[in-house]
Amino acid sequence: MSIPLPPAQGGTLDTATMLQTDLKDGGGGFWRDVFRRLRRNPTAWIGAVIVVLFVLVAVLAPLLAPYPETALPGARDITPTHIPGPGEIAGFPLGLDRFGGDVLSKLIWGARASLLVGVISTALGLVGGMVLGLLAGTFGGWVDTLIMRIVDIILSVPNLLLAVSIAAILGQTPFAVMIAIGASQVPIFARLLRASMLQQRSSDYVLSAQTLGLGRGHITMSHVLPNAIGPVIVQGTLTLATAVIDAAALSFLGLGGGRPETAEWGRMLTYAQSELAIAPWLAFFPGICIAVTALGFTLFGEALRESMDPRTRAR
Repeated sequence: MSIPLPPAQGGTLDTATMLQTDLKDGGGGFWRDVFRRLRRNPTAWIGAVIVVLFVLVAVLAPLLAPYPETALPGARDITPTHIPGPGEIAGFPLGLDRFGGDVLSKLIWGARASLLVGVISTALGLVGGMVLGLLAGTFGGWVDTLIMRIVDIILSVPNLLLAVSIAAILGQTPFAVMIAIGASQVPIFARLLRASMLQQRSSDYVLSAQTLGLGRGHITMSHVLPNAIGPVIVQGTLTLATAVIDAAALSFLGLGGGRPETAEWGRMLTYAQSELAIAPWLAFFPGICIAVTALGFTLFGEALRESMDPRTRAR
């Protein structure tokens, strides 16, 4: 049963109609405005181009890479004092590594490894953080206090140190790296979703829904969560950049597992250390790939955050 309200602009609107209007304006109209602002933002275009190229290279690695992931086609050309560099040998435009692998092929296959670790680890952190944030933001009280104290304890440990500790405990495997990076991201998403939900709970449309007698669970899942998830999506985009860097760092520290010739940007940096005097490009190329990929996700994430910020959208 609707609750009558005073006439507005020559008509009468009940609470249900106002609620539906608020949700409609906060849904499709909001996202249309966000995408419109993104299209006009050159930073978003630069970040999007980098991200799309990175994803395409990773997905099409079997077609783009001249050689298989663990192939060593130039092993016979390697000597203890010389590693052929870019352009020295036909068929190896970026040169060879210490084991005789094609650097170009390693970089292409490394993009796939970085994308896989970045996406899965971020997804794990996002799901875990959303579960905790949803519980804290929905029930409040002692549930909120307990979850937030646990989150505070985890946040007191630096992310990379926490990831290194978890990866060391789980073992030197790519799956352990994904879990380690994802676990270190859980508190970030949990706090962000909780704060966003607490802000939405005081909104007019939530009060209107409560007036209609809707239950807490229905209000949370149908109204509060969809409107509170925007900042979490932005943080997920930014976290992908951190995940790529953390994955490379863990592999650089020897926690990524795999054989020495396995294509992974962080592992390529590890084995380039001892060859800097005679083959500095072995560190330069994977380092540039890591930096550019992280920059792409960061630029796009910042542009998305700015497009969703009500303070900038009002201008």
